[in-house]
Order: sequence, then C-alpha cells, then structure tokens
Amino acid sequence: MSATPTPLRLGIAGLGTVGIGVVKIIQKHPDLIALRAGRPVEITAICARDRTRNRDADLSGYAWVERAADLALRDDVDVVVELIGGENGAAREMIELALDNGKDVITANKALLAVHGHKLAERAEAAGRTIRFEAAVAGGIPVIKTLTESLAGNRIKRVMGVMNGTCNYILTRMQSAGLPYDTVFEEARRLGYLEADPTLDVGGIDASHKLAILASLAFGTKVAFDGVEIEGIERVSIDDIKRAADMGYRIKLLGVAQMTARGLEQRMSPCLVPCDSPLGQLEGGTNMVVIEGDSVGQIVLRGAGAGEGPTASAVMSDIVELARGVRLPVFGQPAATLDSPQTARTAVPAAYYLRLTLADKPGALAKVASVLGEAGISIDRMRQYGHASGSAPVLIVTHKTTPEAIDHAMEALPRTGVVEGDPVELRIEEV
Repeated sequence: MSATPTPLRLGIAGLGTVGIGVVKIIQKHPDLIALRAGRPVEITAICARDRTRNRDADLSGYAWVERAADLALRDDVDVVVELIGGENGAAREMIELALDNGKDVITANKALLAVHGHKLAERAEAAGRTIRFEAAVAGGIPVIKTLTESLAGNRIKRVMGVMNGTCNYILTRMQSAGLPYDTVFEEARRLGYLEADPTLDVGGIDASHKLAILASLAFGTKVAFDGVEIEGIERVSIDDIKRAADMGYRIKLLGVAQMTARGLEQRMSPCLVPCDSPLGQLEGGTNMVVIEGDSVGQIVLRGAGAGEGPTASAVMSDIVELARGVRLPVFGQPAATLDSPQTARTAVPAAYYLRLTLADKPGALAKVASVLGEAGISIDRMRQYGHASGSAPVLIVTHKTTPEAIDHAMEALPRTGVVEGDPVELRIEEV
C-alpha cells in the first residue's frame, strides 16, 4: 500500500481580496487540487493586519501569527504566499527571510519585483529556492508561464498590451458615455477601482511595473523599471477620444517593450490603435497582452486583469507548480545570465495623431504644414472641424516618422502664432 503523499503547507500573508480568494479555492477544491498537484495542499498559518475583520471565510483551522515575517520562520510552512503589497517593508522582509530559511515564495507584488526582482532572484537561486509570480502581471491571464514555458523556443520580438484595468475602464467609459476624464475619474474612485494613490493607476506606474517584468522575461535582461518611459492618461481629453474615433482609432494606455540595435525600449503611454484590432475592441477592466515570437508569430492573451477569482487563480497555478516539485529560475533563466540592458529611448518610427486648435488667420494651415515639413513629417490624412468661436480644431494623421521629429515639430508649432493652446500628439501603434 503506497504512503500518503506529504502535503504542501502554505503560510499566507495578506487576507485581502486576493488572499481570501486563495483560501476559498483551496477550501472549495481540495480533492481536485490534490489530484492535479500530486499531493494535498494545506494552509497551516495566516497573517493579516486586522484579525477581527469579517472575511466571509472560515479561518478557524489556521494558526494566526502577528507578524508576516513569523511565517518565514515556522517549521510547518513550506511555501510563503506574499499578498501584502509594497516594494519594501513587511513584504520584502518576509520574502528575504523565507528564502534564507529554505522556503519557496509566491507573490503578486509587481512593485517589489520591478524594483528588487534581480536581487531577490539571486538570493532565491543561492538558497536553491524560487519565487513564482504569475499573479503579479495581468491578473488571471497566464502571461508569465506563456513567456517562460510555452514560448521558451522563441526569440521574442515585441511584447505589448493593456495592463491596467482601471485605465481601460476610464478610457472606454469616456468613449461610450461621452463623459470627460474628470467625471469618469471620480466615478472610478467611488466604485473603488482606483488605488489609494490613484497616480499608480492613471499615471501609468502600476502598468509600467508589469511591463518591466515582462520585458525581463522576454529579452533575458535584468528588470529595468527605471528605463520605462512613462506617461499616464491624465491629459487624454474627451475631444481626443471622439476625434480619434472619427479617424478609426481607439485610445489605450499601451505598454510596449522591444529590443532594438540601440538597446531595450520600454514605453507606457496613451496610444491610438485601430478600432477593429483586438486591442481596439478591448472594453472595461479587461487586460490584454500581445506577444510576438520569431516562430510562433503573434499571439493574443485576453482576460480579467484583477479581482478576487482571477488573481487568486493565478496564485493557485504557482502553488500547484511548486507542489509538483517544479522549480524554474525566477526570471526564466539563471539570474547570473541576465544582462544589464542598455536603455534606449523610443526611436522606432510610427504614425502619429496630432490635434491642434488653429486661430482663424490667413495661411494658418500653410504655416502648420511648413513646420511639419521642416521636421521631415509628411501628412497622411487631415480633418478640420468648424467652430463657433472662430478657431477650429484640426486633426492630422502623419505618415511614419520618428519621435525625435515629432518632438521638434511640437516645440515649433506654438511659435507659429496660429496654434491656440497646447498641441496634442499621440503615437499610433501597429498591432
């Protein structure tokens, strides 16, 4: 008679939305998880800031600890699950202690990985342990395993996507309801969609953490969050959304990473994408990641980017992997082999959307065309709208040009004397 397999014992730090989601899945499907993992999975200890809070789950069978770091020291914990958040503090302390004490780590903490990922990977590998983080990027979408396992035979050419559901909600709500940014921002705040510091969402920082992690996995480099060019959605107006739609585009906060001859380009910024493209059709809080490999071509991964069920599902995929005894290098290859990337400012040519408000003066359009021509920019399409005040909005879609040429033109246009207010430029990304 065969012996009963030894269970994998978990210590969970953080019992918010995701932590309770993990507890519920383990309680709901213990037999299914054991079959798929090859051994039972049990929670032995937990830690949370407020022990008295009603979390709609039976936690009576688990040992409570006062400090997250204490989970890392317990003999009845094999794997520490960090769901606290924050790039430093209790989360980092617990993870480092866990690795030093021979425990594997599962985390959903993109900020910590984006800032300290390489050092933690070195620490894990020195201890013969690993850190798994499927839940750190794009919620329930299995993008980490796709890059490290399914596409391991590909040289990745480009990774891009919409990776912040709150920003996508705001932009699609502005489009569908015809509401200005400030109104939808307050609506998102009331609904609880925004982080305590909303600039993490609308400023593009949260999505940039995720992009930096994906770039490391895709291109075999150390995580280089400080090399991401970041622009949030705060300056996107309802006029831009309406005018872009007239030209056949939708505006998305789009992250793009690619390795070029000049180095690693990473950018997070509002971009135009064709309305009929997969990214253009993405609605609400859904995320999408597009990966281009030399053998597989382009693949599109779409799903819920946040929430109790989807993110807990991603955590569970890592738990089952460790229960099976699978330990991959943290970033897909040994930490010592990860290159320090040469950071390159975006130079890949693209078409651009320009919105200008022109004064009602003779030769105004000619002056604009002259500035663009001097910068080496040619016009693909142009549309002018009438306006009761005497000034007129003008939309221009350029042929492919360089960011440097666009910067030159945007600096020169206000000096023409015919452009009112600040001109707006948005990159049009090929998808």
